[in-house]
Amino acid sequence: EVQLVESGGGSVQAGGSLRLSCTSSGFSFDDSDVGWYRQAPGNECRLVSTLASDGSIYYSDSVKGRFTISRDNAKKTVYLQMNSLKPEDTAVYYCAADPYLVLVAPPCRTPDIRAWGQGTQVTVSS
Repeated sequence: EVQLVESGGGSVQAGGSLRLSCTSSGFSFDDSDVGWYRQAPGNECRLVSTLASDGSIYYSDSVKGRFTISRDNAKKTVYLQMNSLKPEDTAVYYCAADPYLVLVAPPCRTPDIRAWGQGTQVTVSS
């Protein structure tokens, strides 16, 4: 079964840190681009960061300098280290994987890509 399982969400005060993990199974992780999206209450789901299979990285302006995406192909896992968290980072975070994720930049949770995580809640209080 193709699957992405997320963990690491939670509640933290502004200025704190969290690390999200997303572990894959059922498909070839090494040749997949991976990424993170987020959806805040009442807002559109947006792309946060991507890490291509060739190592190239993208961050949205809202998280640049505070978040770090990384991957461990041996563990088939992608991480999102989130530092200096702000209340506006509060959202449900979704990981995604697909060989063309970076090229296509698909809408959030579209069924047209290889796999989505189930979502993990991040809450940042002021």
